[in-house]
Amino acid sequence: MKALPDFTDLASKLQFSPEMGRIWRDGERCVLLSNSALAGLRGHMVSQLGLDAASKFFWELGFAEGARCAVGAKELRPDRDFLDAFAVGPQAHALTGFGWTQIEALENDMSRGHFEGRFLVHDSIEAAIHLNAEGRATDPVCWMQTGFASGFATAFAGQPIIMRELECAGMGDAACLLHAKPAKEWSHLDSPEKSASPLEPPVLDSGENSMAVGVSAGFIAVKTMIERSAPSDATLLFTGETGVGKEVLAKFAHRLSRRKEAPFVALNCAAIPEGLIESELFGVAKGAFTGAVAARPGRFELAHGGTLFLDEISTLSPLAQSKILRAIQEGEFERVGDTRTIKVDVRLMAAANADLTQSMRDGLFRADLFYRISTLPIRVPPLRQRREDIPGLIEHFRFRFSRRHQRAVAGFTTRAINALLVYDYPGNVRELERMVERAVLLADDGQAIDLRHLFLGTDLPDLKPAMGLASDGKIMPVTDIHDRSELIRQVLDLIVEGGETLSNVEGLVIREAVEASGGNYARAARTLGLSRRQLALRMEKIGPTGRT
Repeated sequence: MKALPDFTDLASKLQFSPEMGRIWRDGERCVLLSNSALAGLRGHMVSQLGLDAASKFFWELGFAEGARCAVGAKELRPDRDFLDAFAVGPQAHALTGFGWTQIEALENDMSRGHFEGRFLVHDSIEAAIHLNAEGRATDPVCWMQTGFASGFATAFAGQPIIMRELECAGMGDAACLLHAKPAKEWSHLDSPEKSASPLEPPVLDSGENSMAVGVSAGFIAVKTMIERSAPSDATLLFTGETGVGKEVLAKFAHRLSRRKEAPFVALNCAAIPEGLIESELFGVAKGAFTGAVAARPGRFELAHGGTLFLDEISTLSPLAQSKILRAIQEGEFERVGDTRTIKVDVRLMAAANADLTQSMRDGLFRADLFYRISTLPIRVPPLRQRREDIPGLIEHFRFRFSRRHQRAVAGFTTRAINALLVYDYPGNVRELERMVERAVLLADDGQAIDLRHLFLGTDLPDLKPAMGLASDGKIMPVTDIHDRSELIRQVLDLIVEGGETLSNVEGLVIREAVEASGGNYARAARTLGLSRRQLALRMEKIGPTGRT
């Protein structure tokens, strides 16, 4: 058995505030769930969904939590060896009351894509619940436990890892034995693991429009709304930042609809000049203007019987908005230069990265059109708010681009996955997709993707420092809370005993940050939590000496 490190650093991240009715773990609010409540939820899901679907649900729930846990794990023990850093997963799981773990064996060699481990979990609450409710099982029953372990190992190791429960206390064994190996090394998988798309992303079509299923709460909420509206012709309005995947989700909604055999036609309204938008939407009659030697159908006609997706709809002029409103309300329109009315049957979907409500208040977007297209508004959260999806997305993109470019890469190095988990992605999923494609092209065949393949030159990310809880319960960036407290005391001594002023100390810190970034003001500003303009103003104030 391999000895686990002390729990103190991990336990310090758990805080209670009974007066406020709050519990925090690693800065995130949590709730206590009793054994009977969990048993009731588990029993209800099995009775309503069936055993296979319920086990899949709890496995994916555990996977999402494990992937989230891995983000903090990489920052909690940055200078420790692999075993101590990896032990955060089993120890965090124990801290939630699911059982305690002994590591029998753990091997990791990212240079050749090797990972293997054996973990013995004692006193599993899931096994106890099943024994009390159903008696001894014939198959493993610790679904959340194996999902958590798989999600944590996948995000931590940088490649799809499956934890299979070879022995289970719910089957009468003394403890639960988990065996971990890369997914590709298992000859077959248990049903919840086989359908875990974050590990083996499904290819829904030719590969260009396929979508990896996410596991975060934000993604599941979006997916649920799409699935609920699938049998209907309700208008979907996708909102969110540029690059979050609104068109991909619209295609997903089309594939689930009764119109899936009919065309899906997309138009980026922002890419069409104002003078051409009407002809693009409604088509052109022969002879309508010079050069119109033949009639041409517009996007509404091309989408007849299927789905029309209007991206960046907020960029349309008021005139174009009024004509679209008539077309979707009446189901008819005229081509440019024609008087003949054309009837169409189209399901409309739209997307906007602007706040349409504010645009409506400002008189830039018609209120009647807004209320017509917002039957079911779906906000797609940015990637930085659903980091649990990153492990599945990067594996999905690696698989797709490896096949497209005929390359073979063996996953991601530990530091590469760490950078991907903490990077803020201003370009969202689209940026992540391009990063992985670039990495697949740059990495050597048979080798793992590393930082140098993901980030080029000045694009290297400013990795956020680890976060910890100080004695007063506040979150602060640290590598070691006690070391940071000592550093703060030294700064105070510099002010009190060294005759420095707070302004001078601030100037020295700013100057040091600029020097550490190689004179790159944008990078230094991000490190200090300032805008580039704020930093420039402070630099002008403190001058070349770093003192005011």
